[in-house]
Amino acid sequence: MNGKSVLLIVTGGVAAFKAIELVRLLRKSQCSVTCVLTGAAGRFVTPLSLQAVSENKVYTDLFSLSDESEMGHIQLSRSADLLVVAPATANFLAKMANGIADDLASTVVLATDKPVLVAPAMNVRMWLHAATQANVARLQQRGIAVIGPNEGAMACNEVGPGRLAEPHEIFAAIQSALTAPGPLVGKHVLVTSGPTHEPIDPVRYIANRSSGRQGHAIAGALAALGARVTLVSGPVNMPPPAGVDLHKVETAAEMLAACQSALPADAAVFAAAVADWRVANAADLKLKKTPDGAPPALALVPNPDILATISAMGPERPRLVVGFAAETHDLRVHAQDKLRRKGCDWIVANDVSPSTGIMGGLENEVHLVTAAGIEDWPRLSKDEVAARLAHRIAEALI
Repeated sequence: MNGKSVLLIVTGGVAAFKAIELVRLLRKSQCSVTCVLTGAAGRFVTPLSLQAVSENKVYTDLFSLSDESEMGHIQLSRSADLLVVAPATANFLAKMANGIADDLASTVVLATDKPVLVAPAMNVRMWLHAATQANVARLQQRGIAVIGPNEGAMACNEVGPGRLAEPHEIFAAIQSALTAPGPLVGKHVLVTSGPTHEPIDPVRYIANRSSGRQGHAIAGALAALGARVTLVSGPVNMPPPAGVDLHKVETAAEMLAACQSALPADAAVFAAAVADWRVANAADLKLKKTPDGAPPALALVPNPDILATISAMGPERPRLVVGFAAETHDLRVHAQDKLRRKGCDWIVANDVSPSTGIMGGLENEVHLVTAAGIEDWPRLSKDEVAARLAHRIAEALI
C-alpha cells in the first residue's frame, strides 16, 4: 500500500486502544495515516499515542484545524484515499446513517467523497438492537463497507457479537479497499458455507461435520477480486471475511430460502455441508430416556436439495453454479455422477476420509470436475484453494 493514505477516525469505545496496532500495521506497509479522535475516544487512547505511531498530527476539534476559514475539515475529509472508522460505536453509526454532523469526526464523514469502511464495536445488546441493525443496513445500501463485529467475550462480561474485528482483519479489509478494482467488480456471487443443524428436539440435532473454513475462504477470495458476495452460513465458530454480506441460518430449509432471496447472482458456490435428512416431526420438548433405555424412533425425511434446486431454476439461475462433493471413496466416480445429477456446471470434489485431515483442517486437496473433464489440484492451504477457485470463476464470468 505504498503511497496510499488512510484517514482513521477513532470513536469512543473500550476497543479504541486497538487503533494503535492498526496504525502500526498500516505504517509498516508504507501507508500514510492521519487520525481523527472523537472527544469520547480521547478517554481511552491519547492523541499523543496515535501521533507517535502515525507520525502525523492527530485532529480532535472541528475548530482547531488550521485555516478553518478555508474549510479545513473539507480538505481533511478528501485528503485520503480511504476513510476508516475503527472502532465505530453505535452512536457514531447512528450519526452516519442519519447525516448528523456535530463534531469533527462526523463532519468529516459527511463531507467526504472517498470510500468509507467502518468496524463496529459495542455491547452485544446494542449491536443486536433493531435500530443499530437498521442503521448498518442503511450504510451498506449507500456503499459503505462493514467489517465485523466478531463474536466473543467483551469488557462488559457479556458474550456475543459486538467485539471489534482484530487489527489484522481490519488491515486486510483496508488492503482490499485500496487495491485496484478486481476482475469481479460489478458481479454478484452467492456462497454457502458451514454445516446445517436439523433439530431432533430443542437440545439435539443432526448435522454434517464442517468448520466452514473452506466456504468462508472462498467468500473472502471472491470479495478480494471485487465481487459483491452474499455469504449464507450455517453455524460456525469463525467471523465472516471482510466485505461480504453475511446471512446466518440453522437448517437446510432456511439456507435454501436465504439463497433464493439472494438471487439474482452471476455465480453461486455451494460449499456448505448440508444435512441430507431431517427429523419429520422434531419434538417441542426435550426427549427423555425411557426406563428401558430404548432410543426413540426418529422418522427421517429428505432435506431440500439446494444445489439441484438452484441449478434447475429458469431465468434467475446463475450463469455459473458450483457444487462441492465431499467423499470418502470412489471420489472421481461419485463427483462426475453428482455433476450429472445436480445439473450444475462444476463440482469441487475432495476426499474427506479421516486420514486426510481435510475435514476441519487448514489444507485441502480438490479436483475440479467439469463437462470437459477433471483437473487434479495439488494439496494446498484452504486459502490457496479459495484464491485459485475465485480466479477460475472470474475467468468464467468475464
